[in-house]
Amino acid sequence: MDERAALARIEAELPGAGDDAAVVDGLILTTDMLHDRADFPAGTTRYTAGWRAVGASLSDVAAMGAEAVGTVAAYGAPDLAWDEIAAFVAGARAVSEACDGAYVGGDLDVHDEFTVATAALGRADDPVTRAGAAVDEAICVTGTLGRTGAALRLFEAGDVERANDLFRFQPRVAAGRALAPFASAMMDSSDGLAVSLHQLAAASGCGMAVETPLPIDGAVDEVATDAADRRELGCFVGEDFELVCTVPVADLDAARAACPVELTRIGTVVADGVTLDGEALPDRGFTHGRARSGSA
Repeated sequence: MDERAALARIEAELPGAGDDAAVVDGLILTTDMLHDRADFPAGTTRYTAGWRAVGASLSDVAAMGAEAVGTVAAYGAPDLAWDEIAAFVAGARAVSEACDGAYVGGDLDVHDEFTVATAALGRADDPVTRAGAAVDEAICVTGTLGRTGAALRLFEAGDVERANDLFRFQPRVAAGRALAPFASAMMDSSDGLAVSLHQLAAASGCGMAVETPLPIDGAVDEVATDAADRRELGCFVGEDFELVCTVPVADLDAARAACPVELTRIGTVVADGVTLDGEALPDRGFTHGRARSGSA
């Protein structure tokens, strides 16, 4: 059973599961686990690992349109070297503070593979879920797509400084808060644009018709071999942690004006099907079953 199949089974058992985060008495609670082989390519610094691991949980808070309150991390590694722990904590604190939240600690343990479990707490009066998109609404995405795909190519090429920079994404907490009054449905693109569109469609009982050009990050053009490769990096690699949302067309200008980052319309909500330029868009993206080479 793969990750998505297991999550589907869990959602069937737990009616409150299925969104980017859980809602408990007005609080937003989420947790993530990242580990060396699947999530941190060779050359990933511990500072970047701290930023990225905690940022993944903050991205779930953002997807609910919530403000960040606090974050924690449990850190396991074969060797509890202080310089690596200090760098990790510095990255975790920096990304939390960038989202107006507080990194408040966590736990340490010896583990045979570098592994991090993080959690974030947020607050929202009216959280935005994945269910709520309606036919004829605009489909939008924040920022640009493909940063992680480009970073992976740069790690492979040995340009680890630039790759680490691209890996330290900005969780869209401020954008999520700004979009919350306008978005009918929203989630983050942690598993890739294609998977996000399929998940929004399934949760809302509708379809998604997306058209090019997509807002592909400039770094992708530096590493992509051709148009098909560019599409692969932008749509399917995942872990860009941008927000994918649906907005009533009448509110689109106001949503763009309120959003602190670029908000691009990429399509329209339709009755059924998920397509890109009229062709079926595969439901394919990042999965934790895929291993990568370990971090430095």
